[in-house]
Amino acid sequence: MKNKFLLEMESRGYLNQCTDLDALDAVCNKKSISGYIGFDCTASSLHVGSLLQIMILKLMQKHGHKPIVLLGGGTTLIGDPSGKDSTRKILDQKEIKNNIKSIKNVFNKILNTSNKDTKPIFVDNAEWLTKLNYIQFLRDIGSHFTINKMLTFDSVKLRLEREQSLSYMEFNYLILQSYDFYQLFKTKNCILQIGGSDQWGNIVSGVDLIRRILQKESFGLTSPLITLASGAKMGKTEKGAVWLNEDLFSPYDYWQFWRNTDDRDVKKFLYFFTEIEIDEINDICTKEKNINDLKILLANEATKILHGESASKTAALTAKETFDGKGLGSDLPQIEIKDNDITNGIVLLDFLAKNKITSSKSEARRAIANKGLKINSILVSNENIVIKKNDFTEGVLKISYGKKKHYIVKIT
Repeated sequence: MKNKFLLEMESRGYLNQCTDLDALDAVCNKKSISGYIGFDCTASSLHVGSLLQIMILKLMQKHGHKPIVLLGGGTTLIGDPSGKDSTRKILDQKEIKNNIKSIKNVFNKILNTSNKDTKPIFVDNAEWLTKLNYIQFLRDIGSHFTINKMLTFDSVKLRLEREQSLSYMEFNYLILQSYDFYQLFKTKNCILQIGGSDQWGNIVSGVDLIRRILQKESFGLTSPLITLASGAKMGKTEKGAVWLNEDLFSPYDYWQFWRNTDDRDVKKFLYFFTEIEIDEINDICTKEKNINDLKILLANEATKILHGESASKTAALTAKETFDGKGLGSDLPQIEIKDNDITNGIVLLDFLAKNKITSSKSEARRAIANKGLKINSILVSNENIVIKKNDFTEGVLKISYGKKKHYIVKIT
């Protein structure tokens, strides 16, 4: 390959499969292109599992190409069966529209919206999918797909092999995604579709549809699905999903998520989720022997991309103050209690379980017995302790559970 965009994709580990890499390389060397990634809008926020795809869109911009963000108002009404064991919850159109509006804010934060040549284009496939005439669609589009071939794609085959229900509605998803690519090719001159490796069958079908109807060349490209060295699923924590929207997952929690990366994944994640140049990452990882310093670098850079440099620095400072035990850490997760609720004191075990600091009173007892719980940096040794108003300093108290969980309790 000669094209800088594709070369950096490969160097960072973003490149998995391509329908015709040599031809795409030649086209990208001659001109700037438009490429798209689709995101279904099943929640008010994307989670960190979608971040690799967003970083690829950002990389397109870096090398002068125009990203198209497809927010699937139409396909979300159906639900993609890829990688799923059961049918998704069916959302109504009003909820999907609200989700699209909320999700769009993340793209506006991460992608460059000031350069007119590479400014992202946002499209909603409800614009064309909800206006289709069913009979006409079957004649014009459905006739180009065979059941035989559709049954070979993993999104369908795996569900059937596991004898798990696959509705006719979901079975049609592949055709709708192919039609999306066809529409964007015609109306936006979009020649490239990118997705995770589980989307390969859907993407190839779109390339094939364009070739059959328009006799034109287009390209499909996939990134690898992220597998963690620990075997855990990317983006899952004890608190649940790592959401990209700040109102669902705070900048501090986001920073902490990256800071807690498994040692074996740190270098890979520096490639994936930061904009540090490849040679610099290699140099840093060669010279830096303290893995925790590399984790802090990862946390700082990844948080800066999503939440900005100021929020990243605040989160890093909060963590330092908290772990040094010298400060309360103003950016920590906060729990508010009313002044009259503390009048007679609060039983510590009840408070920990109620506010999900521990999963139960039994877990809280074990934490205390194992010397894993602190109040205002002082070890708790008595499980029957009652938190009283005079334990608070200017209405604030800090609870620490282990080395990684810290909370601010405030009287309001």
